[in-house]
Amino acid sequence: QVQLVESGGGLVQAGGSLRLSCAASGRTISPYGMGWFRQAAGKEREFVAAISRSGSRTNYADSISGRFTIARDNAKNTVYLQIHSLKPEDTAVYFCAANQWGIAPSSTSEYAYWGQGTQVTVSS
Repeated sequence: QVQLVESGGGLVQAGGSLRLSCAASGRTISPYGMGWFRQAAGKEREFVAAISRSGSRTNYADSISGRFTIARDNAKNTVYLQIHSLKPEDTAVYFCAANQWGIAPSSTSEYAYWGQGTQVTVSS
């Protein structure tokens, strides 16, 4: 079983940037497809981005308009989410997740392992 721990969240002004990290332990993430999701207060968890096990395929939510970049470093057992031009509507808890199929799906049901999340708050 793989354990996931997110970090890098915080309070940032609109227009700023953040890089979120997801460090895995227990097992190597190499076979896993990895995804990032977010959940704003009172809303359902939504897909943000995903990357296949090799990193050759990425998948992004239509709503994020190219401001987000997902990357992985299998040697460091870590996945990243770079966010630029942050907006107040990006405020949410961001979760990292792993799927055993090695692909990059957008559905939460495809992911078996989840981290606890990191809070991102964007002030206007």
